[in-house]
Amino acid sequence: MNLRDDRAGRLILSLRQQGVTDPRVLAAMESVDRSVFVHEKFLDQAWEDQALPIDCAQTISQPYIVGLMTQALEVQPRHRVLEIGTGSGYQCAVLSRLARYVYSVERYRSLLNEAEARLRTLDIDNVITRHGDGGLGWPEQAPFDRIMVTAASPHEPTELLKQLKPNGVLVAPVGRTSVQMLHRYVGQGDGSFRRESLTEVRFVPLVEGTAKEG
Repeated sequence: MNLRDDRAGRLILSLRQQGVTDPRVLAAMESVDRSVFVHEKFLDQAWEDQALPIDCAQTISQPYIVGLMTQALEVQPRHRVLEIGTGSGYQCAVLSRLARYVYSVERYRSLLNEAEARLRTLDIDNVITRHGDGGLGWPEQAPFDRIMVTAASPHEPTELLKQLKPNGVLVAPVGRTSVQMLHRYVGQGDGSFRRESLTEVRFVPLVEGTAKEG
């Protein structure tokens, strides 16, 4: 067993002990090399269960939160998934192992370009990306089976809920403060949604519009 496999194994064991028990989610996370998505100066922490900084004052999420949100989404092999906030591309890569297609929207063009390059490095070809306002979703490709939001919405994400299939699932952090509540919305088939509160989380805010860079 090499060092990467050893670190990955310890991380997966830690996630299982914390309640991420879906074998497909754990296998997906173990198969994605997180070190590809972190800055070189943080490579020694790539397999630690902690969030790490990336460019544009954003973060690559803590693996436990990635596992928890992915498990809550209940992605199936034929699903089309919308991800709001591509970031480093790590969460997107994990979802790509579980879904038929992943559609990912990012407001920072530089982050999106880097994430696309990382996904190509891993030969991931079922991800479609877009530079745009994540709060608006991707209506041209709707409806989606699943939607994951990786930035904190200040209010209930009604615009994104409109882009879900009637029995779809959306997972998103919601709140205006530095600590938000991770919510799971489950479609009831009649246009209404049942909301479940999962746990407190800390995400960067979901900001309107696309970012001006450079």
